[in-house]
Amino acid sequence: MLRPFLAMATSDFDLLVVGDANPDVIISGTPRTPAFGQREQLVETGELVLGGSGAITACGAARLGLRTAFVGRVGDDDAGAVTLDALTRRGVDVSACVVDRAAATALTVVLVDGSDRAILTAPGCLDRLDAADVPAELLARAAHVHASSYFLQPRLAAGLPDLFRAARAGGATTSLDTNDDPSGRWQGLDKVLELTDILLPNDREALALAGRTDGDLDRAVRDLAERGLTPVIKRGADGALAFADGEPIRVPALPARVVDTVGAGDSFNAGLLAGHLRGLPLRRSLALAVACGTLSTRAAGGTAAQPTWEEVTR
Repeated sequence: MLRPFLAMATSDFDLLVVGDANPDVIISGTPRTPAFGQREQLVETGELVLGGSGAITACGAARLGLRTAFVGRVGDDDAGAVTLDALTRRGVDVSACVVDRAAATALTVVLVDGSDRAILTAPGCLDRLDAADVPAELLARAAHVHASSYFLQPRLAAGLPDLFRAARAGGATTSLDTNDDPSGRWQGLDKVLELTDILLPNDREALALAGRTDGDLDRAVRDLAERGLTPVIKRGADGALAFADGEPIRVPALPARVVDTVGAGDSFNAGLLAGHLRGLPLRRSLALAVACGTLSTRAAGGTAAQPTWEEVTR
């Protein structure tokens, strides 16, 4: 059962996202093994877009009508300026973002081959984001706090339990999308999960977080729910799965002509949180999340095709 949330009308911001933001260079039609030796190879398309799980979630939420603020770090460079401008143009408040003069903005290259992709990230200042970067005054003004990319931001991870504790003390609800753990260890989450209302992994991440090696996703979801949170699992072509009040909730995928799946999970997050913050039942919020994730695949990049509230509720 989800904890009651602070009514949106009583907060300046419906949603505060804390996490990663950077440019993504998306190259589609790439060979499985690029040729080295200074050979030039032609590919189908190349796009420069806004990336970062946190940034894409924030943009999706703003597109759905939520008053959204974002806190992250960018470098004092052109890539940082592009990142902050992209967030601002999409209606996200970035006034509390930190411009780091000691490290470059993170940069990700996504190599797309059909439905599969390889992701290469130069972290830059990504791992320098600290929970202390979030102003207490801003935290107190948010109805919900969402954090992303836990394993890529160790300083944020270390302070996230205290940040979530303070958010809850002020009446806010909390959510976490850990994203992948490049180390493969999936450790150090016990304290923050105790303070997390909604956990938003994909199916592979859910199995890892639950420590299940048998591939039993239903059991993994139950295990996660026993921690006192609401697990909401993104399953791509298989839709979505949640668990609440002792029962699984399943929503099928929607038909789609997919251009690019980059950021679809982050748009899913935005849809789920928009439903939650509007007081909708979990099943309805889950259906909205699936619709948001699906519609976001209509164009390249994570934000170009994010839907409005009217598109997903008509």
